[in-house]
Amino acid sequence: MSKGRLLYAQSGGVTAVINASASAVLAQARARRIPVYAGKNGILGILREQMFDTSVLTSSEIKALAHTPGGAFGSCRYKLKSLEQDAAQYQRLLDVFKAHDIRFFLYNGGNDSADTALKISQLAQQSGYALTCVAVPKTVDNDLVITDCCPGFGSAARYTAVSVLEAAIDVEAMAETSTKVFVYEVMGRHAGWLAAAAGLAGETAKDAPHIILFPERIFDRAVFLAKVKETVASIGYCVVVVSEGVKTPDGKFLAQAEGSVDAFGHSQLGGAAPMLAGMVKDALGMKVHWTVPDYLQRSARHLASQVDLDQAMAVGKAAVELALSGNNGVMPAIIRTADAPYRWHIDPVPLSRIANVEKKMPDAFIRKDGFGITAACRRYLAPLIQGQAAVPLGKNGLPVHFKPKLPLVKKKLKAWVK
Repeated sequence: MSKGRLLYAQSGGVTAVINASASAVLAQARARRIPVYAGKNGILGILREQMFDTSVLTSSEIKALAHTPGGAFGSCRYKLKSLEQDAAQYQRLLDVFKAHDIRFFLYNGGNDSADTALKISQLAQQSGYALTCVAVPKTVDNDLVITDCCPGFGSAARYTAVSVLEAAIDVEAMAETSTKVFVYEVMGRHAGWLAAAAGLAGETAKDAPHIILFPERIFDRAVFLAKVKETVASIGYCVVVVSEGVKTPDGKFLAQAEGSVDAFGHSQLGGAAPMLAGMVKDALGMKVHWTVPDYLQRSARHLASQVDLDQAMAVGKAAVELALSGNNGVMPAIIRTADAPYRWHIDPVPLSRIANVEKKMPDAFIRKDGFGITAACRRYLAPLIQGQAAVPLGKNGLPVHFKPKLPLVKKKLKAWVK
């Protein structure tokens, strides 16, 4: 008698290690003799009945996914509303699951993905269809609650700390006759975890970054400019790290692009770094350079943290085991038991405690002046960026990545009309 199939899909912004979770899911499911389909472009592919058959992948190809950035099967930003508001779309998902004997659904993403997995699990229960749903955590924003950290964050944090460290050395070397201020923008709409990670680049007050701007603190133009001026006067240059989600006193994003929203209905942010650079240049007359690493910070597999890679694979493997054990509507969370040496394990947590809840930087992690991190924050962050997750190199000296070319499963239903 068939045990049914497992359906895995990726959602939201991808990371340097999301494919490591996929690799672990495929390997563990195969070890348990459970066939796996993968949704093309996340939940959208499932609605369209576009799913890849992963059975053609060899064991070595599955392993190769673990050192490949991006989303191997495609991701999407597609927000499902409530079961009542989007009843037709939820019914479509259920129809696809039934048509292809999908009995286990693993959705790899952040807050919105956890919410989607929870709603689908509720729908299946209401409909009497035996389906086990598990959310697999992932987000460079590190804003999922309960879990100690989110796979993808450690590598993005490492990239941020290394980039700020090296850029600061460059700026310092040229500061006397060239750039006085350098502004580096990181991702983070409401939570300043990546901005905080930049603080690992420096050990003393004289070390860069000299100013970190967090979403958890309201931006004060006058105080900011005074701090920049003071820093340049005393040190010779100033490195500023700003989160894209920093807000002004009126509650607006500093970098908000007027009237623009993304697929989840979130305000589409412009660029906080160029805005700050222009502010410094106009008010202080200093030469300023700025950068927005954007996708680079989440795709840099060559700088991935080994701890992050280990955790990404651990939650993927655990998700399969949780699903096969009938743990419906849960997420494998990373539970920290010690800082030094860093120790952790995986525990299942109900999605009802995770979905649509954001974990922001606690006050104890932000310096009293609002411009840096505390020792407690450093103790939290430091273990997450440890170890270099090696990437095989080709003869051309570039990393070798694996991009699967998989057949789509034959459709059994009528075309989906949105």
